[in-house]
Amino acid sequence: MKTKFSLAILALLPCLAHGAPPVRLWETNLVIPTYLAAPPSSVPRFYEGRTYQGAKATFYPYPVQDVLTDDRTNRIYRSVFLENEYVQISVLPELGGRIFSAVDKANGYDFFYRQHVIKPALIGMLGAWISGGVEWNVPHHHRATSFSPVDYTLQTNADGSATIWVGEIELRHRMKWLVGLTLYPDRSYLELTCKMFNRTPFAHPMLFWINTAVHANTNYQVIFPPSTEWAAQHSKPEFASWPIARQTYGGTDYTRGVDISWWKNHPNPVSFFCWNYEDDWFGGYDHGKQAGVIQVADHHVAPGKKFFEWGNGPEGEMWSKILSDEDGPYLELMAGAWSDNQPDYSWIQPGETREWKHWWYPIKNLEGVKKSTRDIALNLELSNRTARVAVNTTRPMTNATVRLAIAGADTSWGLNGVLLDRTMNLSPTQSFNARRILDKDLRLEDLRLSVLDSNSRELIAYQPTKPRGTSMPKPVEKPKSPKDYATADELYFTGQRVEQLYSPSFEAAPYYEEILRRDPGDYRANTALGILLCKQWRWDEAAKHLSNAIARAAANYIRPKDGEAFYYLGVASRAQGKLSAAYDNFQKAAWSVAWQAASGCELAEIDLQRRNYQQALANIDLSLAAAARNPKAQSLKATILRKLGRAEEAEQIAAAALAIDPLNVRAASEQILAQRQRNAPEWRDNVGRLRRLMGRNPEAFLENTIDFANAGQWSEVIEIMRDQVSGAATGDASIVTAESYLLASALERKGRGDEALQQFTAAARTPPDFCFPSRFEEEPILRRAMEVNPKDANAAYLLGCLLYDNQPENAIKAWEESRQRNDKLALTHRNLALAYAQHEKNVPKAIASLEKAVALDAKEARFFYELDVQYEAGGAPVAKRLAMLTKHHDAVTQRDDALTREIVLLTVAGNADRAVELLRGRHFRNWEGSSQIHNVYVDACLAHGQQQFAAKQYREALQNYQAALEFPANLEVGRARRAPSTAQIQYFIGAAHAALGDAAQAKAAFEKAAAGRDRGATESSYFHALALQKLNRADEAKPIFERLVKAGEEQLTKGEAADYFAKFGEKQSERVRQAGAHYLIGLGQLGLGEKAKAEAEFKQVLALHPAHLGAVQQTAGGPR
Repeated sequence: MKTKFSLAILALLPCLAHGAPPVRLWETNLVIPTYLAAPPSSVPRFYEGRTYQGAKATFYPYPVQDVLTDDRTNRIYRSVFLENEYVQISVLPELGGRIFSAVDKANGYDFFYRQHVIKPALIGMLGAWISGGVEWNVPHHHRATSFSPVDYTLQTNADGSATIWVGEIELRHRMKWLVGLTLYPDRSYLELTCKMFNRTPFAHPMLFWINTAVHANTNYQVIFPPSTEWAAQHSKPEFASWPIARQTYGGTDYTRGVDISWWKNHPNPVSFFCWNYEDDWFGGYDHGKQAGVIQVADHHVAPGKKFFEWGNGPEGEMWSKILSDEDGPYLELMAGAWSDNQPDYSWIQPGETREWKHWWYPIKNLEGVKKSTRDIALNLELSNRTARVAVNTTRPMTNATVRLAIAGADTSWGLNGVLLDRTMNLSPTQSFNARRILDKDLRLEDLRLSVLDSNSRELIAYQPTKPRGTSMPKPVEKPKSPKDYATADELYFTGQRVEQLYSPSFEAAPYYEEILRRDPGDYRANTALGILLCKQWRWDEAAKHLSNAIARAAANYIRPKDGEAFYYLGVASRAQGKLSAAYDNFQKAAWSVAWQAASGCELAEIDLQRRNYQQALANIDLSLAAAARNPKAQSLKATILRKLGRAEEAEQIAAAALAIDPLNVRAASEQILAQRQRNAPEWRDNVGRLRRLMGRNPEAFLENTIDFANAGQWSEVIEIMRDQVSGAATGDASIVTAESYLLASALERKGRGDEALQQFTAAARTPPDFCFPSRFEEEPILRRAMEVNPKDANAAYLLGCLLYDNQPENAIKAWEESRQRNDKLALTHRNLALAYAQHEKNVPKAIASLEKAVALDAKEARFFYELDVQYEAGGAPVAKRLAMLTKHHDAVTQRDDALTREIVLLTVAGNADRAVELLRGRHFRNWEGSSQIHNVYVDACLAHGQQQFAAKQYREALQNYQAALEFPANLEVGRARRAPSTAQIQYFIGAAHAALGDAAQAKAAFEKAAAGRDRGATESSYFHALALQKLNRADEAKPIFERLVKAGEEQLTKGEAADYFAKFGEKQSERVRQAGAHYLIGLGQLGLGEKAKAEAEFKQVLALHPAHLGAVQQTAGGPR
């Protein structure tokens, strides 16, 4: 203790020498006005082919929270503050652990965007998401739990600094992330220590982006390092020159030469990723407030530098109002680690720990930045023979020297070419600004600016250089079909890319399978496919491919250089219950040092199951020798040492694990067990802290118990679970259900059959709402529950949920078994309906099952949405669909997506006036990237107008056509540069004016409809061409009609084309897709004067999709 005390005193000396008091760290309650989100839905949402941020939009195993309200109330949030003499930081653990505020105390500037209201919108992966502050995006962009509570703990450090740790085990991949926010006594920077732990047996792609929001206005400028010459789009299909763009980028025309570093120069939403792999910093600056922010990180591990803004046009104004009441527009400055784009991922291996740091700090009075480190930011400008120098520091610097000199030391300018040499004290509150009038013309690159400490040691230097004039990087190309690749290499790496980027448009397996079609024994393809199958828990198939890989690599009795196939064969064998085979394969894998860490952990767990503690210790030491900073391995070693009676050593290694991961539940549990074993009194206090931690995040508790179970420590599982179940929140059925099954399994393993049966029975009686099992270890537990209790429908239902995204055919069997045991569980029928539709492509079965779900639970609005989707996919009559929705209108109105479908059908059925009434009378919440609800609004207005036009009520029709040009605020869709429906609307307006005898107005409208060059093949193209005909430009219209016919025919023959670069989107049913293709053909034929052919196509459309509004309207009155 004395040594520790002495070290603490020594560590405090630096901050005491500067007179800086320790950082203040405290918790308090904040009252923040909050727009309430409805509780998350208990309906599980499996993968349906949706694209989100360019990757797969996978909801499960999280509940979706996509119903928002306009109810505003003052809500209390637990918040944590860090403060020193320079800055104050606040964090909200309840809202994803985000930084809520960060203020520079010297000038009161919020260097991160400060929200004064919590106002969620549908931007997050699960729906509800808020802007402002700083968000942690890991392992996917806009992390699933950005709007949910995370674990946190507070830490004071010996040097006077203080740290807030936030993090969690994410459920989709079961990896863990941590961010430590540290403030030092004499520093103005906030240090972010980021950690990623792959605590699973599988390699996973991951990214980690820090999403920082800043207040934006016409004076705000993004600052990429001066060496930057290009910026990339999401997925890198296009680039823009930086800072002056001369390209069309993201659909916006910058070809006239636009400085894209300024917020004010972007009329539309846009993202730019800095194409720079040599500088460690970037930032942003408000020239009006003369303040900004800088980020610093090692570009080797944190290369990502990006900004996003909504733009200053109508869409940007709309999103500002959606996300805040009065705080105005923002801009996102994002810093990416292990990733340089979105989507862009890198692989993290089993048992791997990644750790890196970022530093963020406020700047002021610089008028820009040319170079930064974590200690200093400086600027150098030259204009009209006047050099301007500005310097900020993040710590006090006594007798620092700022020097401006001529590069190369031209002595004709004085002593060593020095133009300015000023020694002074610098600090975060004492910046330096100076001007030097030059006696003769110099170029900026002739100057060199540096800062030296009191010992004349150079701390930073900047010498401008001429732009290198690099050519535009090659844009990314979408993958080709597997058959179109000539080599196995190309196929393998394409498959890896598809897998690595979580592509929603392509699957990796076909690329590996094509290799195996050509060469069944290919090592890499068999291994890659085997790993994919392991991740789908298809252990038998995985083992087959991995064995084939080993056969190729180990031919002629050779030991392969690579142990990957052996390792994953061990994983598969262990999951199959073949422990001896698994043990052998892990030992073989461990011959390769790359797989020593992961294999050693697996071997140690098997040794523990066999109670071979000495061998377990040897194997875990083998693992730690290769990966010393793996908290899971350290915790496992603590278990082994405790079993060997070496409690003090066990406590020490548990403490070491907690030093790396302060939120590690397994290590905390082992620390308590070791303390109790040696009768140390502090174990009781630690139990209380552990209970509070697990109570905040029950999923962390479940992972803890699974970890103990994997090591065969069933007594510990029972003790921990009994303690947690007894303390579970009242009504927390999801936790009680999952834990009861696991506890029953543990009791049975310990030979306590009667108690196990009681737990199995209790679990079977508990409603499974919000219970979303997601761990492969749960499969044998649920199957055993089904065996023990033949009446248990819950276990079968949960098994289906567990398996569906990976093994849909087996999920169907489980759900059908659940239905047989209890046909009154609505969710079982609903889940079966999705599976019948998506996997079996059997829409009639899906409809029957969903109709049963609706009959059992007519209050669940999501069921009505999904049932109408299936009715549409099955070609159900409009009257049947509309009758179902209007009958249950009160339930339907609980969800925007369900009500939207009712509105669409009202429009098709001729009740457009009622559709418009519903559209105008409700606040619709629009998902980012979607404009569907505005399309529905346009269709309703035009349909209403067409009814009036057919009745020769031309003036009333004109009013409705003109209303279609509006973008009502309640729909949350911003006015586009040229909306897809503009040509159609303007054509109808022109027709109405013509009918009213106003030829000039008609011509003006037709000219608007025909404006620009239409290169597409859409319904809008058809009306563009009709307008050309009205303007006597039929020769221009004909190629458009021909293009429509050709496009429709290609869609029918080639099928759906995958958009590899799409950021958002959902898939259509096949009938709807085919109907759309026939509709294009019909429009083209109609334009070409082939009326009979057109009518035949429109009949095809309505046979496939009776609710196709365009085809319905082609048979009704209205302007054509």
